[in-house]
Amino acid sequence: MLILVFIISIAVLLFCIMKLKLNPFVAILTVAILTGIATGMPLATQTLEDGTEVLGIGTVIQNNFGSTLGSIGMVTGLGVMLGLFMYESGGINNICNAILKALGANRSQYAVAVAGFITGIPVFGDVVYIMFAPMLRALSKKTHYSMAAYAGALAVATTCTFALVLPTAPPLAVAANMDINVGLFFPYALIAAFFGMFMGGIVYGGIINKMDRKSGKTWDFSDLEENAVEEDTSNTMSGLKAMSILLVPIILILLGSFSSFFLSEGMVLSVLNFFGDKNIAMLIGVLYGAFISRKYLKRSITEVMAESADSVGMILLITGAGGAYGGILKACGIADVITDTLLGFHMPVLVMCFVISQVLRCATGSTTTALTTTSAIVANVATTAGVSPILCAIAVCAGGIGLSLPNDSRFWAINRFFHIDLNDTFRGWTFGGFAAGLSILVFVCILSLFQNVLPGLM
Repeated sequence: MLILVFIISIAVLLFCIMKLKLNPFVAILTVAILTGIATGMPLATQTLEDGTEVLGIGTVIQNNFGSTLGSIGMVTGLGVMLGLFMYESGGINNICNAILKALGANRSQYAVAVAGFITGIPVFGDVVYIMFAPMLRALSKKTHYSMAAYAGALAVATTCTFALVLPTAPPLAVAANMDINVGLFFPYALIAAFFGMFMGGIVYGGIINKMDRKSGKTWDFSDLEENAVEEDTSNTMSGLKAMSILLVPIILILLGSFSSFFLSEGMVLSVLNFFGDKNIAMLIGVLYGAFISRKYLKRSITEVMAESADSVGMILLITGAGGAYGGILKACGIADVITDTLLGFHMPVLVMCFVISQVLRCATGSTTTALTTTSAIVANVATTAGVSPILCAIAVCAGGIGLSLPNDSRFWAINRFFHIDLNDTFRGWTFGGFAAGLSILVFVCILSLFQNVLPGLM
């Protein structure tokens, strides 16, 4: 019965987002409330005769919404500010140009994927697509490399980092829900994301390119300007400086997380742990970014920060709603039934984490929702199944990458910005993302064989 309620709730959520065009935040909260009612949860918190307190639907939603935002809200807002400083100063563009120049047009697919991988950490996907699309369409026209492969490589790369690499919101929410040390989680997730980008963006993209060249497929570039005016880069931040903005908080977080392996209790360890706190590290990164980018900005630092704060609001609301929905699924028992059912099929825990996340990814069209909800569902199983919670978290993140359908706003952003048709969007992005996620799942399954040897996994 509970499984049926879960399937119906996912179907209703899909209907609300795809057909009714309801805002995802409102849709997720609405479905969470309806799911709680359908499973018989009390509308208000009750105290039973034996003194046991049963939380009501409203309380569960409020608690889980608040706890999710409390874990990631501050660092997400700071992360958006950090990324906007890199973008507005011209540093992001210089990073991209340097990579393309270093690798050359003949290996441009590597440059596109690597540039997308780097820029996908501090910058949201749509912004990356806007930045890259004109350049990649001109490059495709010149090199005859498949436009579908270029679009897929960039989309896969940015989504791998968005789903796995701190300080983006989804992996922060996963780490919070599964009670994982973000510093220990980061290096393994980073390596996994890079592997997924390579397999889904470069290797799979190369296959698409060969198929398109063999079939003689062409794209319409008639809208491109024949004599484009070069952008003025005389007063932009160098790529090296821009990378330093990104590296400062990452290094601080890593130092705070791994210092306990090498240092005994004392003042030095306390200081490193303080500066390695994700919120403190990100704040330092933002202050550093504001300081070194100030002379390259066309607007004031205050204006850049204000725009960042405005843009992060809906992201936080959707993330919090996903946490609330996951909390309802746990409180009403659906989460336990799902995990018990999948375990009853003797499905390995890592595969189960991937499958649940992938199903929610397809159903909701949201990587953030899929990762936040799935991590809440599998948190208990991950701690008792004898498999590293860090590897379970990476498997959850991997499930949120691929099989993007038309209910996903990113699907249409890629289709629109790169001027490719639906078939090319499916080939390059939807299935390329699935190849990346599946590759990451295989990667973590291999790592699980050595989890008692590798540091930080158990």
